[in-house]
Amino acid sequence: QVQLVESGGGLVQPGGSLRLSCAASRIIFSVYNVYWYRQAPGKQRELVAGITTGGSTNYGNFVKGRFTISRDNAKNTVYLQMNSLKPEDTAVYYCYAGTHWGQGTQVTVSS
Repeated sequence: QVQLVESGGGLVQPGGSLRLSCAASRIIFSVYNVYWYRQAPGKQRELVAGITTGGSTNYGNFVKGRFTISRDNAKNTVYLQMNSLKPEDTAVYYCYAGTHWGQGTQVTVSS
């Protein structure tokens, strides 16, 4: 069974940084475009960032240069480096590839 496992979430102060990881098993990540989504309470799930098999990236408008998505195909892992975090970035962050979702990792930005 394919598994996507997110990690790296937690509580951080405004202006802080976190690096999320999405590790895949039973799936070869290198042949998939991979996406990070997030969902805050009472809101719809929204696209945060995506990375193609060739390494091209795209970001949600709200990112504004604060986040960077990257991939390490040798480790079958995709990362999301998040800097200058704001309280409105608080959400559960999910990894998505193919038709598979991870279980999510909570990010809370609060002082």
